[in-house]
Amino acid sequence: MAVTTNNFKNGMCIVYDGKRWIIVEFQHVKPGKGGAFVRTKLKELASGRVVDVTFRAGEKMDDVRVETRRMQYLYNDGASFHFMDNQSYDQVELASDFVGDAAQWLVENDEVEIMTADGEMMGVEPPMFVELEVVETDPGFKGDTVQGGTKQATLQTGAVVQVPMFVENGDKLRIDTRDGRYVTRV
Repeated sequence: MAVTTNNFKNGMCIVYDGKRWIIVEFQHVKPGKGGAFVRTKLKELASGRVVDVTFRAGEKMDDVRVETRRMQYLYNDGASFHFMDNQSYDQVELASDFVGDAAQWLVENDEVEIMTADGEMMGVEPPMFVELEVVETDPGFKGDTVQGGTKQATLQTGAVVQVPMFVENGDKLRIDTRDGRYVTRV
């Protein structure tokens, strides 16, 4: 099915350059001179890389029907990740390289969304916000927060994020998984 750039929506999946992409964000631009165009940020489903692409207004793309299934993350055995379908209770094993960067936000028993396109599994989407414990960070010293500085912290899943100076080992933090940004202490 074809869709034009006028019908773009965030989260829509399209075929561009022979690959499947999700529209992360888009903006219609009508300059004073010249034709209108659409600036987009596209995320490749297979690799997870994000690129900026500009399309002419009205350009047609192939639309991909993407379905998501809610699954519970069970455990990681080192080589693969194991998930359970919440409706049928079937267990699915996915290779570590398939899960990719999403692995740093997965906590056992959390629910994730597994995306499928045309019957083929395309990726794992962790929850938008996760609560993780800090396992290692440098101590903050009194007076270090005058300029609102940050420091690195390693979380229970192995992810490394920038956090404010007052965060200490053992603190639980809410993290935005879309960009790996610290949100608040829990």
